Amino acid sequence: MRIALIHALKHSIGPIEAAFAAQWPEARLANLLDDSLSADLARDGKITPAMTGRFLALARYAAGAGAQGILFTCSAFGPCIDACARELAPMPVLKPNEAMIEEAVARGRRIGLLATFPATLASMPPEFPRGVEVKPALVEGALAALDGGDAERHDRLVAESAVRLKDCDVIALAQFSMGRAADRVAQATGRPVLTTPASAVRKLRAALGAG
Repeated sequence: MRIALIHALKHSIGPIEAAFAAQWPEARLANLLDDSLSADLARDGKITPAMTGRFLALARYAAGAGAQGILFTCSAFGPCIDACARELAPMPVLKPNEAMIEEAVARGRRIGLLATFPATLASMPPEFPRGVEVKPALVEGALAALDGGDAERHDRLVAESAVRLKDCDVIALAQFSMGRAADRVAQATGRPVLTTPASAVRKLRAALGAG
């Protein structure tokens, strides 16, 4: 079964491939990357029609290449992904956040949400259902550390930010690139930690009837 993974950050590839290896090793993965999308969003400060068109082009390419399901790993582009899902229905097209949000809400009503990309904290909290208290926090400097090849600093900054979150039932790491820090966050906080890669693989596998 071929699954297309569409990325706007190169750092997302490793964590989602690791999640598939752990939970669904039989899936055949096809990675599509356009990291200029994140750079353009950071520059423009908003999603534009041109960005949506670029997402649709990537999704159409994936479908044409034989994908039976598509997983987007870029958490700041929800409206673009919605457009792809509408066009490609009934093919399963998953937002990066939806599975983790479902699992987080099932665990508690107070959710600490950590992100390293500012636009994610603008787009993602409204995706949570009403009645849930989301406590967002930006991990300053972590993404720059990862960009610079300092993964240890990235993980440490994420864990330190998680410790500062108070009165949370569960901690959600908002971006695929943060999945690598999950164990460190759990050790530092003693709280349940959810990652977008692990949750997404579980949901997509179930949606495609793969057990």
